[in-house]
Parts: sequence; C-alpha cells; structure tokens
Amino acid sequence: MYSKIRITFVVPTRASGGGVWTISEILGASAYLKLENLHPSHAFKYRGISLFVQRAKEAHGPSVHLVVASGGNAGLAAACAANALNVKCSVYLPEGATRTTLDILRRQNAHVIVVGRFYAEALEAARAAVERESGAALVPAYEHETLWEGHGSMIEEISRQVSSKPDAIFCSVGGGGLLGGIIVGCKKVGWDDVPIVALETIGSDCFFHAMSCNVGRYNHVNKTLPPDVDLVYVEEEGVAVTRFKKFTSKASGSLGASQPAAKVVKMALEREGGVKCVSVPDELSMQALVSFADDHKLLVELACSTTLTPAYKPALFNRLSPATPGRKRTVVFIVCGGFKVSLNDVQEYRRLLDEDVSQGGAWTVLLDDGDTLEVEK
Repeated sequence: MYSKIRITFVVPTRASGGGVWTISEILGASAYLKLENLHPSHAFKYRGISLFVQRAKEAHGPSVHLVVASGGNAGLAAACAANALNVKCSVYLPEGATRTTLDILRRQNAHVIVVGRFYAEALEAARAAVERESGAALVPAYEHETLWEGHGSMIEEISRQVSSKPDAIFCSVGGGGLLGGIIVGCKKVGWDDVPIVALETIGSDCFFHAMSCNVGRYNHVNKTLPPDVDLVYVEEEGVAVTRFKKFTSKASGSLGASQPAAKVVKMALEREGGVKCVSVPDELSMQALVSFADDHKLLVELACSTTLTPAYKPALFNRLSPATPGRKRTVVFIVCGGFKVSLNDVQEYRRLLDEDVSQGGAWTVLLDDGDTLEVEK
C-alpha cells in the first residue's frame, strides 16, 4: 500500500492560455500546489493511514479488524486502504453524517456505525469495540507517529519536485495530523528552517488557541479563550492545549478537532523555522474555494480552501511571508483535499458570499502575535 502510494503532483500556478489570474500572478511569487486531493480517498490522510493499515496487517495478520472513529476523511482513508488490502474495516461516525458520506464508505466495503453527538463520543465507542475484540486495531485519525511519518512523505516528494527550498509552506490544521507530518518531513529533508504557516477557521481553531497559551506566545499569561473552550495541561509533553466543547465554523467537519495533538503542539513550539498560526473567517475560506474552483477546475473542502486564503489575498500573504528585496519568493500550498464537498455546497457558498460582500467592510483575520489584520472583501 504505502510503498506503492501514488505520488501527488506539485504544479506551478502559471498563467493559462485564457489569461486566468493564477496564484503566482496574484502574489508575484513562484507558487506551487501540492495536490493531495488526488489520492484514492481524495485527501492527504491516505498517506499516513495507509501506512498504519499496512503495518497493522503485518503485525496482526490478514484477519485484523481495523476500527476508526472519524468525521469522514480519516474514515474513508482507512476504508480505502483496508479495501485495497482485503481486510475488515469498521468506521464509527457521530450523528449528522450525510447519506453521501455513508454511501461512499460502504462502497469501500466498510461497516459503518453512527453513534454519539460528537467525534469524541464516536471515538469512545470505537475504543470500546477494540477492547472487546482481540483481533481489532484502532486506527488513529491524526495523533500517531506512524501517521506523521506517512504524511511526511509529501515533503520528501516536494523536495524533489521544486527547484529550490521554499520560503514558506502553507497548510491547514485541525488536530495536527497534517502539520505533524509536514514537520517530520521537513526535518527529514533538511528543511527545519522553512517557515510553516498553519491556517484554521474561527470557531474551529483549537490549534491556534492552544499555541497562544504556551510560554513565549502572546496569550500565555492571560490565557483568554473563546466561550466553550477549556484549557488542558498535558503533563507528558509539558504543553497546554485547548478543548472545544462546540464548533461554530462551517469547516468543523474536517478542521473541528476537539483537542489538538499535544505532541504536535510541542513540535511546533520548538521548531527552528517556527509555525505561524492564523485563523480566518469562514467567508474568506469560501471565497478561496470558489476562486480555486474557477481558476484551477478543482473542488476541495472548505477545510482545504482555508489553506488557500493567502493565495488570493496579497496583503495577507505578504504579512505571513514577507518579501525579500531583489528576490522572488517560492512558496508551496498543500491542497489537502477532502471528499465532503459538492456543487450544491459551492452554490450555497456563492450565495452566502454575495450576501456578505454586499454589506461591505472587511474580514478580520487573527494572527498569532495577538494582532489582527483587516482583509478587504
């Protein structure tokens, strides 16, 4: 599985024959897109989860029963990998899962169990099922070193696919699985000094607030948090993390981890090149999603288009990756994908955007130095 994984392309965003305003033109930089939406499960999660599934089969034999709790994308990655290796897979989903999600999982021969109101409750049920069955193995959604190893392979590919070390790598972040992989991958290829910009949406930004409350960050003294967000200190890693009781972002289906991986928070805090955390409003992510679909003919989840918000807003991009006089920047955007998006979603996003933009004003972006940036609509 993992050894035969499809290499996803890094594509430069050059001008098209039709004169489309591509990302490189908009930013005045050499912008590359790592198309993680091209995996069998339509998202980056297939990398690390397929590696975990392969190793679980090697460790437990062909009768292994793989069990995963997921909001969708991790479950589909596990189901696709298990189906390819001909092993049993059960996916635990919280209530509210759409018919489309259930159908696509079942097409991969997964046994689907809907239980609990939130991911945490689905995870508790999945863990209980594994404890009852000796031949079962729990597949992690984002917090495991094997996942980070697998996800990190994208950085190894990027290092071979771009002509020079990038000035920044942009990605979305929820629980920290993708970010952990990028950090591990950068270390492996000697890119520890490359800045990483991790973006979330306001209302599902557990990583942003977790980072802000640790020593050396702007909020580590006051520890001011939004309503329904608790602070938890993880003794084992020596870091503070945040726990969300509810989400208010439309991207929470993929970015809405209740609590980030403490080890990834620690890695991000200690990393030489740093990790800049940014939180943007849903509408900015919607606008990026619609623009990306128009420009590049690719449809991705709102969680993924959050990564692309600086690609369409030069003021935000320049704040996050400042220009060096006399030198053109090279940057990579991780197009992490996601299957939970449809043409109907795009139509609804366009409607909501038109309503919001017609009111005028600007969108407020939260930065990890405690400052904010007003971004023109």
